[in-house]
Amino acid sequence: MQVETGRAAPRALGSVQSVTGSQAHVRLQVASLPGADDVRATVGKFLGIRTSTSLIVGVITKIAIDPLGGMGAGSSGAHATAQLDMLGEIKNDRTPSYFQRGVTDYPMIGDAADLITQAELKLIFDISGTATIAIGHLQQDPTIAAYINVDDMVRKHFAVFGTTGVGKSSGVALLVREILDARPDLRVFLIDPHNEYGHSFGSRAQTLSPNNLKLPFWLFNFEEIVDVFFRGRPGIDEEVEILSEVLPIAKMLCARGLGERRSTLRADPKSSGVTVDTPVPYRLEDLVQLIDERMGKLENRAMWAKYHRLITRIETARNDPRYSFMFDNANVGGDTMVEVLSTLFRLPPNGMPMTIMQLAGFPAEVVDSVVSVLLRMAFEFGLWSDGAFPLLVVCEEAHRYAPADRSIGFGPTRKAVSRIAKEGRKYGVFLGLITQRPAELDATIISQCSTLFAMRMANDRDQAIVRSAVPDAAGSLLSFVPSLGTREVFAFGEGVALPTRLRFKELERRHIPHSEAVTRSQMDSARGVDVGFLLSVVERWRGATMSARSRPEDVGDIDALADQEFSRLRPAADQIPAGGPTLVPALAPLPKVAVTTPESFFFPVDDPKPRLRR
Repeated sequence: MQVETGRAAPRALGSVQSVTGSQAHVRLQVASLPGADDVRATVGKFLGIRTSTSLIVGVITKIAIDPLGGMGAGSSGAHATAQLDMLGEIKNDRTPSYFQRGVTDYPMIGDAADLITQAELKLIFDISGTATIAIGHLQQDPTIAAYINVDDMVRKHFAVFGTTGVGKSSGVALLVREILDARPDLRVFLIDPHNEYGHSFGSRAQTLSPNNLKLPFWLFNFEEIVDVFFRGRPGIDEEVEILSEVLPIAKMLCARGLGERRSTLRADPKSSGVTVDTPVPYRLEDLVQLIDERMGKLENRAMWAKYHRLITRIETARNDPRYSFMFDNANVGGDTMVEVLSTLFRLPPNGMPMTIMQLAGFPAEVVDSVVSVLLRMAFEFGLWSDGAFPLLVVCEEAHRYAPADRSIGFGPTRKAVSRIAKEGRKYGVFLGLITQRPAELDATIISQCSTLFAMRMANDRDQAIVRSAVPDAAGSLLSFVPSLGTREVFAFGEGVALPTRLRFKELERRHIPHSEAVTRSQMDSARGVDVGFLLSVVERWRGATMSARSRPEDVGDIDALADQEFSRLRPAADQIPAGGPTLVPALAPLPKVAVTTPESFFFPVDDPKPRLRR
């Protein structure tokens, strides 16, 4: 029985010469058949081998002149040998015909081979339905849409690999937009280290940054809060031990209230079940006082140093304005965990099912801890809610948080990513990994992703890692990866009908991700900069390292000062050449104003608050 192909009489391009478990070698004529270019058999084209009961589908991965052909390549009778990776078969044992992966009916020597027709390509790749999304079109035939099974892709995790400039971010934005359309019940949490995606989803996404994020410090587990207090450096064992002893007591103080303060201090925290990792509120004021009381009980003052250093670390973090998203209301002790979860994971969504977490504005020392907290909370919320609200976590620059080299990076962040990858699907927490350096990403985590999108990569190590993660039958297709064009991608895995080369749809310009750190308008406005602008930059620069409590009240109004300086430094009108610059070549010394610096403060012994030197 012959497979229906959509052609009246298929014209054979060649015949099978040898067969292995996953490959076949086909002898082809070098010259094109009469007609058109679409019948040329070349690398990357799908070829079909026709047997009595099926059409075996494969892709050409290599072509070479047949050394036994006996004629030169320029001769009309010359032959070539094509290496064909067999990927599946169109079965004709019932009506209508259907496609299935794998090969059950291997070809015989001499079986005819020819190009797959458009009708056969549609039968293979047209998996459109309520559970699929259209993300582009086939490279072999632009008239055939490329569909992805969104449930298989999301529920079993996915990854997107590709070097800079190949359209990776646009591809990710496209995937997420299509996922949101197909799965309105899904919440999406995207970690955006370069602030690229803020405008890509419009009113469908909330954007969080250090300016509007409220992530209370007491939600950090012990490893994470140690990383914050010690600024990403290894903690001193003695100080870390002191912190581990007083943290549970501080949590008990807040839980029982100030009325039982003294009795709580003498209580054993173990009896309450509270540990250093229990996510319950506590006050930094109580934490510091507990350390101070322990220090006061020491008879040997030489032992004070480690307690004093620990208090200094805590106070430094609390007073750093860059950490205000953590330490605002640090001494209030209110339980805002429900509010935080609702904000982070859009519960309820209120028409905005997605959160974009922009990391570019966070202090470098605390980024790993913040990502660790967010990923850990995502997993644990899924765990303790029994997966009631499915959540997709999309992690850009994933190699930064789960590096292949276990001696680098932040352990809790790697653990959080790995936990979602290995166990998240049981609790409705799914993972999308995005990276330009798959060789630097933990291979164990990559292996948990069932659908892979490989864009252009030139690095051999990156290609080798991806090759190890795809099925053996599709591994040779990665030889195409270095030559892929912009927005072109090879898709592998359970989300696609076959490993295939496709091209992502082009997004509207307003939806294309780009870094928001420096926009074109900001670059243009810099050409007309004046002294007032420079003064405002200096004030913001200095203010970024000062707490609001320590900012002196007698600092002059920056706008008035700018006007005064600009008037004083403005050259006479007849001294400015036509089209000349707005800045004078050399500025005169600025008048003395009340500008604060770290040296402007002293710390009284009896008062931890800094005072301005007069």
